[in-house]
Amino acid sequence: MFFDYRIIAELRDACKGARSIDAFSAAGYTFGRMAISSPSGQPLFSREYLARLILPLVAEQFLAMTIGACDTLMVSSIGEAGVSGVSLVDQFSQLMIQLFAAFATGGAVVSSQYLGHKDARDACVAAKQLLNLALISGLLIIAVFVPLRAQILTKMYGRSEADVLQSAITYFFWVGLSFPFLAVYSSCAALFRSMGNSKLSLKVSILMNLTNIGGNAALIYGAKIGVSGAGIATLASRVVAAVVMVVLLCDRKRNVIHFDNILRPEWNGSMVRRILRVGIPSGIENSVFHIGKLVVQVFMSGFGTAAIAANAICNTVASFANIPGNAIGMASVTVVGQCIGAGEKGQAKRYARVLLRETYIAMSLLALLILLFAPQVVSLFNISDEAKRLAAGVIRTCMVGNALIWPLAFTLPNSLRAAGDVKFTMVVSNISMWLFRVLFSYAIATWILRRNPDSTSLALYGVWFGMYIDWLFRSACYVVRFRHGRWLDKRVI
Repeated sequence: MFFDYRIIAELRDACKGARSIDAFSAAGYTFGRMAISSPSGQPLFSREYLARLILPLVAEQFLAMTIGACDTLMVSSIGEAGVSGVSLVDQFSQLMIQLFAAFATGGAVVSSQYLGHKDARDACVAAKQLLNLALISGLLIIAVFVPLRAQILTKMYGRSEADVLQSAITYFFWVGLSFPFLAVYSSCAALFRSMGNSKLSLKVSILMNLTNIGGNAALIYGAKIGVSGAGIATLASRVVAAVVMVVLLCDRKRNVIHFDNILRPEWNGSMVRRILRVGIPSGIENSVFHIGKLVVQVFMSGFGTAAIAANAICNTVASFANIPGNAIGMASVTVVGQCIGAGEKGQAKRYARVLLRETYIAMSLLALLILLFAPQVVSLFNISDEAKRLAAGVIRTCMVGNALIWPLAFTLPNSLRAAGDVKFTMVVSNISMWLFRVLFSYAIATWILRRNPDSTSLALYGVWFGMYIDWLFRSACYVVRFRHGRWLDKRVI
């Protein structure tokens, strides 16, 4: 970055008047905001800065995917019914994760804005209200969904084989109990990121993953309790992560945002409304996206165990292949958002292109490796030979789409969102999801099965090709929007 030495003097003057850690932290936050505002024409970010921003995000995304992958990989040792049951529940879990992420985003934005106004007290009030929302939403989910899990899963996946459905019901119980702890962890991690301390959330992610892996090994391989072991390990890992995060945020000496009087319940309606005003719109797009995926999963439940198992493996591999794109997409929000805030529209567009180019390079290299070694990748999972052949074929088609289309469909819109163009991306995402991924997938798969009821393998290909059409439509809309430049006229502040 390029700095104006006058900023150093302003920081020195601000710190002279700081009588507390909160005031000093607020002064440092103000310095951080001033430091990115360079004169027009000077780059706001160096390549080294971008690397320091992106690489930890890649690591955190990788760790976030590890829990689900470990469950799928380790549960596969007890057969296709177990891995199929876990995959059915994981789709529902992703929907809940998006809900918690929406609250976390709202709370982090509100707290950050209070810090920008040097109002550390209200930042802490917002943080505590975010914690309240996380606990309440998690407990409500337990109260509604855990007792009714058998009826819900039977209604959604009633066409699944009996052993697959029973595995899903068992796994859902333990994972459902973990939702309040997951909500608390997500909210606390967002608060640490709002303070610029992403390394700490990365360290807690490592602890959470190690707990999950160790629990899986002990309960699945040692105690041999199958999907129950995977669920208990997931619950334990989220409990540990939530407790550690809350304890750390109770330390007011180290954190400008902290929890005051954690054991005394407090409700601030106006602050909650501020959080929801930011959080609800940010959650609609992702929630609708995962609802659409859940609908697709429902009509796929009649494809048979081999197809469901192959689809679960494909989703797991595709999620890992998307890690570089997801990480760079998160970085786009920071980089492009700061450019817009500094009034540097030209740099916003240039950095959006630079980050999109880096996404293409990273995802193309990773996609090529996975495409070449797809059979070896699926051999890591204990599924039938039929499911392995099907998974390897679908994975190869997905990697072609990842290298050619995915960055435009999912990384580029983050630059639009960073500039405040959130309504456009939400509308495009919802239309594309329901029209192409859901309706086209259903139409293609139904047409194949009507012609040959035994062609469940081709029907699975049909579902994934419907998804690729969704990517194409999104890409076209976002590229047109980006080239016309209307997104640069949007402002959040």
